[in-house]
Amino acid sequence: MRLYNTLTGSKEEFTPLNGNAVNMYVCGITAYDLCHIGHARSNVVFDVLARYLRHKGYDVTFIRNFTDIDDKIIKRAAETGTDPASLAGRFINEFYVDMDRLNVLRADVEPKCTEHISEMIRLTERLIEQGHAYAAPNGDVYFRVRSFEGYGKLSGRRIEELESGARIAPGEDKQDPLDFTLWKAAKPGEPSWESPWGPGRPGWHLECSAMSEKYAPLPLDIHGGGQDLAFPHHENEIAQSEAATGKPFARYWVHNGFVQINSEKMSKSLGNFFTIRDILAQFHPETLRYFLLTMHYRSPLDFSFDAMEEAEKGLKRVYSALRQIDEELARAKWSKSPAPEELVQELDKIEAEWTRNMEDDMNTAGAMGQVFNAVRLAGRLAEDKGLRKSEGARELWQRIKTDMAAWGNVLGVFEREPAVFLDELKSTRAGRKGIDPEKVEQLMAARQEARKAKDFAEADRLRDELAGLGVEVKDTPQGPVWDA
Repeated sequence: MRLYNTLTGSKEEFTPLNGNAVNMYVCGITAYDLCHIGHARSNVVFDVLARYLRHKGYDVTFIRNFTDIDDKIIKRAAETGTDPASLAGRFINEFYVDMDRLNVLRADVEPKCTEHISEMIRLTERLIEQGHAYAAPNGDVYFRVRSFEGYGKLSGRRIEELESGARIAPGEDKQDPLDFTLWKAAKPGEPSWESPWGPGRPGWHLECSAMSEKYAPLPLDIHGGGQDLAFPHHENEIAQSEAATGKPFARYWVHNGFVQINSEKMSKSLGNFFTIRDILAQFHPETLRYFLLTMHYRSPLDFSFDAMEEAEKGLKRVYSALRQIDEELARAKWSKSPAPEELVQELDKIEAEWTRNMEDDMNTAGAMGQVFNAVRLAGRLAEDKGLRKSEGARELWQRIKTDMAAWGNVLGVFEREPAVFLDELKSTRAGRKGIDPEKVEQLMAARQEARKAKDFAEADRLRDELAGLGVEVKDTPQGPVWDA
C-alpha cells in the first residue's frame, strides 16, 4: 500500500516499523461544541484507514485524543455559566453520539489531556534540561524554536518567512517571537494544576506529544489529522518530541483535505457553517458517510445539499441492487449453465481494481467506482433471461454479495439489511420534503380499493394527488409501492 506522506511530499510504500504492528495517532476534537462536517470528514477518513489496514491483516493500535482543557473550552464555559470539565465532558459524549451515527468505530486508546498532566510536565522538564525550552518569569514555559534545526520540515515553512510576521503579544514573556507555549501560567479563576513553574495548564501542542509517546513507541507509524493541523500544531509536535527524544516522531504524516460549502470556506460569519446534526436532520447518516467517501481524502470536498441528494441516489442504487441480488438468490431451482468466461473475468477485474484503488493512497473515490461496476454487472445478469436462472449467474451474484460485504466493512457502508435500509431512506426523504407517510399510506390504500372496484378514474385521481405531494407510485407484481 502507498500513502501520501506530507513530510516528504510524495506517495511512499507503507511499511510498518515493527513487523505486523501499526501504531496510528490521530488528533481528536477540542471538546467545546458540537462536531461539524469537517470533523465528520477527518474521523471517517481515519476510520477507513484503520479498517483497511486491519482488512490487510495488520495489528493496528489506533490512538485518538480528546483535548478537554483549552482556551476555547474555558471561554465557552464562562459564556454558558458552567465549569470547563463539565462542558468538555458533555461535548465528548456528544462526539460519540455523532460518530456512532456515522458508523465511526471507537479508537483503541482515547486519552484525555487532563488525565495526562504529569506526562506533560515531565516532557516539559526534559526540554528545559536540554536547553530547548525555558521558564519565563510569569510562569509560562516556552519552546525555543530556533534550538530545533528541523523546524518547518513538515509544512515547508522557513524560519525567515516566519520571522516577518512574528510578534510578541502583550502579556507574553517570550525570548523570541517564534517561540511557542508549552505550559501556561494560570489566570484567576481558570482550572490549573501544580507544576515546577507554578499553577498552570499545558499548551495545546504539548498534549499530543506526551500522550502519543505514552501509548506507542516512537516513531509512530502514522500520525494523522486535518490539513489545517499541519502548521503550526503538527510542526510544533515534531519539534518538541524530536528535541526531547532524539528520535523521529512519526514516519508517515497523513492529512485529509478541507471541506468547502458551495465552493466557499466554511465559516460561521458567512452563515455556511453546518454541524453534523444540521445535516442529519435532513439526511440519513449513511448518506453523509457515503458522500464523504466519494472524493479522495486529500482533495478539497465541496459540500452542498444538492450533492447530498446525489449521494442519496447513489446509495439507494447500491442498496436496491443488493436487495435484487437477495431476491434472485432466493430462487430454488437453477439451470446447470456456467457463467460466460468474459463475465467471470470482468468481475475478477472489478475486484482487482477495487484493491488497487485502496492500495493507491486509499482512493475511496476510485474504489466506489468499482462498487458501481459490480452493481452494473449484477443488473446485467438479471436482465439476461437466458443467464438469469443459471448456476453461473448464482455464483457471480454470490461473489458480488460477498465482495460488497467485505468492501462495506472497510468503507463502513452497505452493511444494513437492504429492505430495511431502503425504507429508512424513503422515510428520511419524505421527512425532508414534508411528506406525511401516514397520509400517503391512506391514499395508497384508497387507490387500491378504487382499482379493485374498477373505479379507474378515482384511482387515477388519487395517483395524481400522491404525485402532487411529491410521491411516486409504482405498480409491481407484489403490489403498489411508493417513494419520495
